[in-house]
Amino acid sequence: MDKPNVAVIGLGFMGRTHIQTLRRIGVGVVGVAGINVNEAQRASKELSIDNWYENADAVFDDEKIDVVHLCTPNYLHYSQAKKALLAGKHVVCEKPLALNPSESKELAELADKKGFIAAVNYNLRFYPICQEAHARISAGDLGDVYLVHGGYLQDWLFYNTDWNWRLEPEQGGQSRVVADIGSHWMDMVTFLTGLKIKSVMADFSTIHKNRIKPKGEVETFAGKIDKNTSMEKIPIRTEDAAVILFRFDNGALGNVTLSQVSAGRKNYFWYEINGSKQSLRWDQESPNHIWIGHRDQPNQMLLKDPSLFQQSVRLLTGFPGGHTEGYPDTFAQGFTQIYAAIKRGKTDELDLFANFNDGHREMVLCEAIQKSAAENVWVQVAE
Repeated sequence: MDKPNVAVIGLGFMGRTHIQTLRRIGVGVVGVAGINVNEAQRASKELSIDNWYENADAVFDDEKIDVVHLCTPNYLHYSQAKKALLAGKHVVCEKPLALNPSESKELAELADKKGFIAAVNYNLRFYPICQEAHARISAGDLGDVYLVHGGYLQDWLFYNTDWNWRLEPEQGGQSRVVADIGSHWMDMVTFLTGLKIKSVMADFSTIHKNRIKPKGEVETFAGKIDKNTSMEKIPIRTEDAAVILFRFDNGALGNVTLSQVSAGRKNYFWYEINGSKQSLRWDQESPNHIWIGHRDQPNQMLLKDPSLFQQSVRLLTGFPGGHTEGYPDTFAQGFTQIYAAIKRGKTDELDLFANFNDGHREMVLCEAIQKSAAENVWVQVAE
């Protein structure tokens, strides 16, 4: 399948990011579907895409489509991914994979049974410097990992007039901050270290008990610019912030602070991993360098430069040293790997993208974290 026919379902911020990235890596998008026919027609014209579909089902019914990208609200992921797999399509799904572990388990098992490439877009793995961190940890440079900590802070829902479909459990799920951005952090640190989270202790906070819902749809992040003049108050049933403690399967401890109401923090994702030999610390808002900490010699700052990276990581670095790589580039590197697997017709043990089994694991973690916050107890993470 040298030139697969691809359709993108969902045409908001994320859908358009997928389309731009696919074009960048030479993969043709032949059709789109949106929340209604008008959106699909408009996007088709704006983006010079030949075909538009009345709805998602029309995409699944089209035998010419080989790969489907799902960039729809969370509550649609399970049903749409299932239909796509049953229709014989490869699937690239935005996170979270589903709304609960029973749904995500079914999807993971179905993907394995059908043998299609089924990926969850945990794109942050693909910052080149994070791939280098993964390679160094795998090579034993850090020694035994014993502490993993960090945070993911945003401010796009800071005011009670800020709104997005993720605030509604019927569309976004029962967990918001944890499933939306916390899953990125947990995926990152477990990918980097190769460790599994075995138990969790969590506490949630809903800062705005009520929010003002606007009259029309609000695209993700657009509320920071568009003024909300509505007066309709809606009770909020999901968390604005969370603090979580972790125990890993090797005995290491961890913690993370998550928030979408931290003024001034635009997309502040960071981790620090402490080991028996050295430490690593990285910050997404300064994505092209990583701090390496030592006890008995000066600390280091490694800049993103493929000539300084391990050979396997050079292949995941798009530009020479001194040329900044950022958020859009993570999609390009991730999608390149996914489409290489689609071309082969199978996954490889060296593939670094998240699959549906990884997506299911994140749903199991989210369920354990919700249970811990509700009951104020440590909770074992189900296998």
